[in-house]
Amino acid sequence: MKVTASSTERRAATEYQSGSIFRGCSVDSGSVPMAPAKLNYRISVSTFFAKAHPNDECCGTNGLPLTPNSIGIFGRSQQLKSDALRHENLCAYLDVIRGKHERTIIVQEYVGSPLTETFIGENNKQETLLRIGCQLLGALAHLNRCGLVCRNLEPSNVLVSREFNVKLYNYGLYHMTGGGRYVSFPIGNVRYQAPEVLLGSRENVKSDVWSLGIMLAELALGCPLWESLKLSQIVRKVLSLVNTQNVFEKIAREHDRLEVYEAMDAGLRRIVQECLSISLRRRPLPKEALGDPVFDFVRIVDSTPFDASALTLVEKHLSLNQIYYLWQLAGGDVQQELKKEGLIKSEAPILSLPNLVMLNGKAISPPKSQSVLHDNRIIFLSFNTLLERLATIPEENYLPLIYNTDAYLESPIFKTDLPLVIRERDMLYQFHRLVVLNTLLQGYPYTQDLLRSFAAKDIPPLFRGQVWACLLGVVENGLYERLDKCSPTPTDRQIEVDIPRCHQYNELLSSPEGHAKLKRLLKAWVTAHPQYVYWQGLDSLTAPFLFLNFNDEERAFLSLYKFIPKYLHLFFLKDNSSIIKEYLVKFFQLIFFHEPVLAKHLHGINFIPELYAIPWFLTMFSHVFPLHKIFHLWDKLIMGDNSYPLFIGIAILKQLKSTLLKSGFNECILLFSDLPDIVIETCVNDSETMYQFTPKSITYRKYALHEEAPEEFDLNYTEEDLREVQAELHPRISVYDLIRLLRDRPASTAILDIRSSPDYRKASIENSVNVPFSSVSLKEPRLDALNVPKLDAYLRRQPVVVIVVSVSHESAMLFAKFLVDSGLPYVAVLHRGFEAIYRTDNKLILQTFDYINNLAKHLPSIASFVE
Repeated sequence: MKVTASSTERRAATEYQSGSIFRGCSVDSGSVPMAPAKLNYRISVSTFFAKAHPNDECCGTNGLPLTPNSIGIFGRSQQLKSDALRHENLCAYLDVIRGKHERTIIVQEYVGSPLTETFIGENNKQETLLRIGCQLLGALAHLNRCGLVCRNLEPSNVLVSREFNVKLYNYGLYHMTGGGRYVSFPIGNVRYQAPEVLLGSRENVKSDVWSLGIMLAELALGCPLWESLKLSQIVRKVLSLVNTQNVFEKIAREHDRLEVYEAMDAGLRRIVQECLSISLRRRPLPKEALGDPVFDFVRIVDSTPFDASALTLVEKHLSLNQIYYLWQLAGGDVQQELKKEGLIKSEAPILSLPNLVMLNGKAISPPKSQSVLHDNRIIFLSFNTLLERLATIPEENYLPLIYNTDAYLESPIFKTDLPLVIRERDMLYQFHRLVVLNTLLQGYPYTQDLLRSFAAKDIPPLFRGQVWACLLGVVENGLYERLDKCSPTPTDRQIEVDIPRCHQYNELLSSPEGHAKLKRLLKAWVTAHPQYVYWQGLDSLTAPFLFLNFNDEERAFLSLYKFIPKYLHLFFLKDNSSIIKEYLVKFFQLIFFHEPVLAKHLHGINFIPELYAIPWFLTMFSHVFPLHKIFHLWDKLIMGDNSYPLFIGIAILKQLKSTLLKSGFNECILLFSDLPDIVIETCVNDSETMYQFTPKSITYRKYALHEEAPEEFDLNYTEEDLREVQAELHPRISVYDLIRLLRDRPASTAILDIRSSPDYRKASIENSVNVPFSSVSLKEPRLDALNVPKLDAYLRRQPVVVIVVSVSHESAMLFAKFLVDSGLPYVAVLHRGFEAIYRTDNKLILQTFDYINNLAKHLPSIASFVE
């Protein structure tokens, strides 16, 4: 059986396809929507106001300020953008924007024309209605599976394409407004509301089936219902139907359409009658109605195939969400579009002043005209600028073939030195990044190594949550669903206290929906880690993952689940004093390594890291910086190992260096109590530079998570070693890193051997410099006091890692202090001293020492440099 369209429909379809209808005009529910000239898919924009709290209600029962209703709408609306709601019969929600004065702006897909403007032809009319009804039931059933109801079902929100495919539009208004609690206008058209809704029922999923029944009845009878009645009369008319056995027949009689009703196909008449059952027990659910045999032919007959040749390259290869994102980068501004079409009007601030203010603080003000009534007009976005800028890009660029990562990253597209904040706003750059990352994400986990290579450059903001999860090795396994997130626990009270204070400047996290999700994530993490306890700061650590994965709690949880062991192993033990102490000792040693002058000053005034750095590392700086700065910081952090946060801390100190050097203890305390603004890009670049330069063993911590057991020449502390290390100010370096430096970076490595001259002549590393410790005067911290010609120039010719080698560890530490006091950076002491690389056994030298000796023969000697 084939469904045909009337000449009116064919003409509308021709206009739609040819783009002869102008774009960008505002329309209301009673006019024909306008289509874009080039892009086949339309994106609509609408706006409304949330209901303001009364002036005398400023705080809730908990004493905290009331959350604006627009923030509640913003939080609840996020579910509408989730992938779980994607369905062939639902228009996709793309964005929800919170504007000024409780304004909410909705950006949504718009496909076809509303049912009110679609003429159903005489040929096969009833089959066409069944096809429309079947698709709407599919949309309602999918909403119900996601825990939603529509409650806004009316012909103006049912869009029919030229192929007679149906999509439900504006179905999320009831959900995002909390069932209408957050707005001052009613949700839905009274003409299509079920009797139980008019009597106060709220979340009954069968109410939408009644609305569908009324719409099908209208179309089947060929006339609008109760067209001449007033609103109050329509309400009484609907409620009068509650004692009727056959609602459909009664409606037909009232509208003089009994003959049409009796001549109607029995299957269509039956399904409409069932949808209009007064008894909720008899009225089917959407999924039950879909199983009716009357819809069998719809499931068999193929719809008219979509003409893909009419699509632009952008539509073929990018999702609507990605197109909208690039449109914004190309200069698109939703609020400006609304202003141009008159949907946002500026009012003089004086008009918002109250007419009268009572002594108790209550203000009597004139109502805002635009916030009282709901404006149902919509506009369509213009994509001309975006399409023009992408017109020169060939189709092969939409489907990148990645066969050589290095060559791809060296291409002119990605080889740029522009700051990250500019690259993130460059539409063409982000386009190429999107298509590459989109390809790699589809191949995860097999493309994890490639993802890491591309993410090292930068991460597109649109994919940041997904890319972070991939870099952390997240594979969804259902763990989050199995965890108990509801049962009361001893930590609930502390969680409830912390959540309202967690990033409350952020509209999403401050919403009631954000609070509920954050609480579930924290309870799940505590449940999954019975060996740990909840520490303050865990909420701040969770916030970035929740923000980026707001509609995917499992991914947010698993990202946190992988992140904490990698960077905060054992930090959440009930007694974590030894772990934090080791961490802060290592941090202070690295300050001495990279910034000896600053470290010496802080040590001199006894300004130790315990006074300022614990919140930094316990929350990985998410408590210190706002989220938009955390994202760029964590992009690099997640690429590094457990030592990377230490370098971020040093990068912060570097920016404050000039102030700190002029400050005493009290001034430093005040400075860190209200941290000055930190240039995050400088912080990211400095931390990356230090991380790459620093030998890995210098950052070694015993309590870090070690995936592999240390080998013979790696750093490995005993408990006695750990106690010694925690009393030292200068880091140790392993034999392995000594070998690696001499092999890979010989020009940036200097070895100072402080053994006696006879021992040095007996056996030594070639090209090392002998400075007998017995000849050093520790009272004069100057390199020229060592009496080694041009030693100062040699050690400062470029960034050089200076390794002190001795047979006495105590002497090595004293000499390292001498070098640091002389202002020399990058000083480390060889762990276990000279004995670690040389031991006498039948006068044989350890193989490792032979390797170093042979390698050193090919290096320029210090003597030649001095000469």
